[in-house]
Amino acid sequence: MFITLEGIDGCGKSTQAAFLKEQLQQKKKEPVLWTREPGGWVHGDFVRTLLLEKDLRHELSELFLFVIDRCEHVSQVISPALSCGQIVLCERYTDSTRAYQIWGRGLPEEKVEDLFAWCSFPEPDLTLWIDTPLPVAINRIKTTRGHFDRIESETDGFLNRVCEGYKELSKRFPHRIVRIDGSQPTEEVSAQIWKVVEVHLSK
Repeated sequence: MFITLEGIDGCGKSTQAAFLKEQLQQKKKEPVLWTREPGGWVHGDFVRTLLLEKDLRHELSELFLFVIDRCEHVSQVISPALSCGQIVLCERYTDSTRAYQIWGRGLPEEKVEDLFAWCSFPEPDLTLWIDTPLPVAINRIKTTRGHFDRIESETDGFLNRVCEGYKELSKRFPHRIVRIDGSQPTEEVSAQIWKVVEVHLSK
């Protein structure tokens, strides 16, 4: 089973991925791989640094770096784990690229989707979209980390477009994207996520 966690930075993806991995291992005795994008493969930290910390000038550089990262991540990590019967939990995947590049950056949707199709990226079985109000997410980043990376430092207008992108994607892919109310306390978000995952595991 391939599960992705999506949402803007500060929505709580890492916290909920850690919770979900523990629940799956303890209650379901399932083998679980927890990974992330960008940077979830052997040389991925180099690409992650380029994306989050460096000055990228060409409008397509960000998109292509994300796609390069995902090609290697899928090839080296995700596909082998799925082939071995592991449950894969991935923080960010194709929906992040859609929300940030198509809605956020305004890149042509058909070009991005053609690129995804050409790369043959596997589709998640379940996507948990942690929908968190932008002010709440920004405050969490300030509280926990104290600084913003290059993408987090974008304008509110950009980040609001990304939020709208996630909302639209949940309408387009209702068979796999489930909205989770990220404004709730952490424990309540975790309970909602576990309820959704249990239903999908029973199918």
